[in-house]
Amino acid sequence: MKNNKNSNKNKKKNSPTKVIAAVAGIIAVVCVVGLFVVGAIGGFEKLGFSSDSDTSLTSQTATGKTTANESGELAVAQGKNEEDKKMTEENVKVLVEMEDGGEFVLELYPSYAPQTVQNFVDLVSDGFYDGVGFHRVVDGFMAQGGDPEGTGMGGSGVQIPGEFSSNGFSQNTLSHQRGVISMARSMDPDSASSQFFICYDDASFLDGQYAAFGKVIEGMDVVDGFLDVERKPNSMGEMASPVTPITMKKVTIIED
Repeated sequence: MKNNKNSNKNKKKNSPTKVIAAVAGIIAVVCVVGLFVVGAIGGFEKLGFSSDSDTSLTSQTATGKTTANESGELAVAQGKNEEDKKMTEENVKVLVEMEDGGEFVLELYPSYAPQTVQNFVDLVSDGFYDGVGFHRVVDGFMAQGGDPEGTGMGGSGVQIPGEFSSNGFSQNTLSHQRGVISMARSMDPDSASSQFFICYDDASFLDGQYAAFGKVIEGMDVVDGFLDVERKPNSMGEMASPVTPITMKKVTIIED
């Protein structure tokens, strides 16, 4: 019986200590959580956000409200899009002057492949093709150029969507016939960059697989002349690599 009394006394003595410890633990947890929340909000504010930024943005979007600066930027963006749209709505003529003095003219058709035409026009406007050659010339098939490396592996650093039917672009019905210009690419349908080819003959087996976007309308005899240049085997075993470079000296947009 004495032992039981002592046990009860010990329990009474220990109980307040345990309660105090528990309370202290809860307070500590609350303080830590509080510090975390405050720190998190402070961090968001330093990053340029506030706790109601998403709500205010949603409200502005829903009501169509924008600041003066946003309106200005929107107007500029719309203006640029309109300018680009106008450029790609009309056919574009391109003059290609060869290093040997020959010339030929391309007409580009944005109604078939608008992004492809825009990409080509941008490269021409930047002078990208000046000094670049035709590295692959195949009898009865095509002449391929536009690679700044001259190896068939180079490009502009920008790739564009493949505008042809097998890639989900049914608008392009331009057939690969004599004089038609089309974009070269790898196995990836969206890998076209700067390389293009001009057909020497009927190559309609390429229809729906490559983005045809224009045609030689003047000087096809100059392109035919590439076939007279001595060639050696390329990496694919074709007798297609010109021994003497076939170089485009200057490529420019013909202004109306």
